[in-house]
Amino acid sequence: MAAATPSSAISAHLAVRPDWLATRREPALEPELPIIDPHHHLIDRPESGTYLLRDIMADIDSGHNIVATVYLEWLSMYRAQGPVEMRPVGEIEFANGVAAMCASGGYGAPRVCAGIVGHGELTLGARVEPVLEAMIAAGNGRFRGIRFITASDPDQALWGSVVGRPQGWLLDKTVREGFTRLAPLGLSFDAFMYHSQLGDLLDLARTFPQTPIVLNHVGGAIGLGRYAGKRDEVFADWRAKIRNLAACPNVHVKLGGMGMKMFGFDFHEGAQPPTSERLAAAWRPYVETCVEAFGAKRAMFESNFPVDKGSYSYGVFWNACKRLARGASAEEKANLFHGTASRFYRLGL
Repeated sequence: MAAATPSSAISAHLAVRPDWLATRREPALEPELPIIDPHHHLIDRPESGTYLLRDIMADIDSGHNIVATVYLEWLSMYRAQGPVEMRPVGEIEFANGVAAMCASGGYGAPRVCAGIVGHGELTLGARVEPVLEAMIAAGNGRFRGIRFITASDPDQALWGSVVGRPQGWLLDKTVREGFTRLAPLGLSFDAFMYHSQLGDLLDLARTFPQTPIVLNHVGGAIGLGRYAGKRDEVFADWRAKIRNLAACPNVHVKLGGMGMKMFGFDFHEGAQPPTSERLAAAWRPYVETCVEAFGAKRAMFESNFPVDKGSYSYGVFWNACKRLARGASAEEKANLFHGTASRFYRLGL
């Protein structure tokens, strides 16, 4: 079983076009509302471009009250030397360095990388435990858990995913042997897969009820390949699986990621970027289904930047989220924008 490596993780995302994005500006709605962005990346690789601290700070400077963020792994900044299994610890060292820069106060108020999620190579089985312990040490109190991407579909080349992963990976005995090491270490699990694979996550969540799990990107409802033109059919299948997952109290959900190519939306094709009203209208069925199933205490809005930046700007994204939350109570809104993320990632904010 092949492990993921930085060189094998190349994927094609929508191109970020600053001039195009600049043609759509919106004042921030509810600018005082505290927000924790629980899912973004920092990138510096030739095939993926550059998106570092100053870049995310420029996006954050859009009028919204971003108080903290959570860094998600990008299979990047690995150590160049040492045991192969320990090289991913370098990414935690990198993200913790960025967090320390922000903690100095010299880069503004937002606590970027207040929480850190790294890549956990669960194919190591029990041998992943010392790696996780090294990540905890490297995170200096900020390391919160791992992500182990299992997204795989026969048509995935159509949306630029070139990483081949085995089907049923979360059911694999060795992978689960590694997974058992998370809960004793107080670590959480970020899951990214496509809607067709959500049954695997349901089995995992039921088998390991003590491990906190968060489903990324509303469960990856595919809109391309053999699913193109079948949005209603896909939605019905996805919704049933989401409702089943929500019955597991250890599972949470992230509301975002729908600017990615694989969802099949055409936001990037317009002469101008989409308005927040258009985004909210397109996403409403997915967001409302998730919030209804999980409740606001187990749901959190996420930017997924810079991956989603090919479809819309950071400020417009958060305006869309606020439009989607207009019918929520004050308590529900507080959970969706910062409370759930703070609790799940133990940020104390």
